[in-house]
Amino acid sequence: MTVHRELSVEDWLAILRRRFWWLLVPGALCAVAGFLLSLVLPKQYTSHTRVLVEAPIVPDSYVKPVVSDDLNRRLASMQGEILSRTRLQHVVEQFGLYKDAKQVPMEVLVNRLQKSIKVTPLSPTPGTLSLALLGFNIDVTLGQASLSQQVCSEVTSLFMDQNLRLREQQAEDTTQFLGKQLDGAKAKLDEQDAKLAKFQGQYLGAQPEDEQTNLTLLAGMTSQLEAATQDLNQAQQNKAFVESMLSQQLAALKSSADGRNPQTLQQQLSDLENQLPSLQARYTDKHPAVLKLKEEIAELRQRILDTPTQDRNQPTSQESNAFAVEPQQIQQLRAQLHQAELTISQKKNDQEQLKPQIKALQSRIQLSPMVQQEFKALTRDYQTALNFYNDLLKKRDEAQMATELERRQQGENFRVLDPPSFPESPSFPSRRLFTLGGFMAGLGLGAGLALLVESRDKSLRKRQDVEVYLGLPTLAVIPSMESVRTREIVAHLPPRSELRVLGARKTLVR
Repeated sequence: MTVHRELSVEDWLAILRRRFWWLLVPGALCAVAGFLLSLVLPKQYTSHTRVLVEAPIVPDSYVKPVVSDDLNRRLASMQGEILSRTRLQHVVEQFGLYKDAKQVPMEVLVNRLQKSIKVTPLSPTPGTLSLALLGFNIDVTLGQASLSQQVCSEVTSLFMDQNLRLREQQAEDTTQFLGKQLDGAKAKLDEQDAKLAKFQGQYLGAQPEDEQTNLTLLAGMTSQLEAATQDLNQAQQNKAFVESMLSQQLAALKSSADGRNPQTLQQQLSDLENQLPSLQARYTDKHPAVLKLKEEIAELRQRILDTPTQDRNQPTSQESNAFAVEPQQIQQLRAQLHQAELTISQKKNDQEQLKPQIKALQSRIQLSPMVQQEFKALTRDYQTALNFYNDLLKKRDEAQMATELERRQQGENFRVLDPPSFPESPSFPSRRLFTLGGFMAGLGLGAGLALLVESRDKSLRKRQDVEVYLGLPTLAVIPSMESVRTREIVAHLPPRSELRVLGARKTLVR
């Protein structure tokens, strides 16, 4: 039919009933063809194994692993290396996998084997938060069951050996790298240590921690210098006084010895008593010079009392040689003068010792800000170098322990959960899949043929077909009947009238 209308579900069901054999026959024929094809095609056998990734025996909290890259990335790297031409060529030659090895280039054989090996990672269990790789599957598909199992075992061992070798190599490389970095850090630390030692020797006693000590020493030495200065001044005054007294005594002694100015005990007592007010005016009563003069006056008075009356007014040692030796008073004055000179010398020596020390302390205190700034810079650099050295030392020790674990194969390693299986039935071709695929293909072909035949059918089976085909409304529908009865009905129809009749066997239009 030239014009088509939209088909409903009933129309499709009707077409299916009419064209049922057009679907069934091609489906059955194609199913038989698929089954026969599965018998003809060469068989392929698949050996399967599963490898799990085991955690290290020693927890990470005790020994930090050196190899910390993503296992998926490492597996992809190992897969690319193991399935390379160099490795697979050895496998092809070892097991003699292909009969046409002499006629076909090795690259073609390696490509075949690469396509026959399939490595798929295991997905994490649903509901777990960890995205770490749990393991992977290895499938090897070849034309013989025994060969597929042997090649699967070989590829599995290659993966395990490669993992151990890769982890051990990475651990050793990391340890060597950290060792070199540690040597450089140690050299830098020694350099900073030498700079710090030189600085401490150059500014000995001027370090920041010595500032308070220097201030305390400066205050103590300053007070000592002041006390020494006061003692020196007092000693100089005593010396001047003793020299004055000694000169007077020597003058009196000399005049007595020459006979020009004889002096009696009374006269000596009078002279000493006259000197006492002048000393008391200059010093206190507890001053050594005042006390000494008082002792001399008391001693002279005692001598006057012990001397007979007729001898008191006699000149003392003017007329005899009894006083050839200097009197005790002059000797005492000379001793006092000597003591004063010793005191002056000692105090001057103390001043000479204290002044350089005070000057050195003052220079240290003045240098303290500059020294403190330089010391902070040196200390900061030294502490940074020390921290870096200690950090590298710790990492190097951890890397050495991790390397030892890898050598003992106690780190993260691969464990074969399912050994390579021996395929008892071929994985290709599957008779069931080929038969089902052929049947489905036959159904598709039959459906196409049925639609083609249905589209070429011009029969009008429903009132809608008549209305769509003629474009006129339907007046009556004549059901299916005998031909004689149909002619009688047609004979009684009015002339020149238009009638479309749809029946099961004939359509009348007048």
